[in-house]
Amino acid sequence: MSPESRDERIAKMVFAKIYPLYIDKVEKKGKTVEELHQVITWLTGFTDEDIQRCVKREISFAEFFDQATLNPNAHLIKGVVCGHRVEETENELTRKVRYLDKLIDELTRGKKMENILRG
Repeated sequence: MSPESRDERIAKMVFAKIYPLYIDKVEKKGKTVEELHQVITWLTGFTDEDIQRCVKREISFAEFFDQATLNPNAHLIKGVVCGHRVEETENELTRKVRYLDKLIDELTRGKKMENILRG
């Protein structure tokens, strides 16, 4: 798959379809929805109500991140997600989605919240 078609596919993915997978992933590792929301809130500025609104409205990742206020420290998120270095991801939206994936990976791996939130 070309990078362009992958980026287009990611942009069109519906947050409401991926959100339950995030919940399953964190709960299987003994983490809570509250911790997941803490990570999402740090990255996007969304409240719990905002997150639920995004789920209910079934918005795409493109819309999700258009509505978000990205944390000014998001650029500190580095590492590999799905075989791709987050910080080297050229497409801005795809990089934001990978930021979220990386934070959730760190949460499920037991990294301390203060380190996940780049504090």
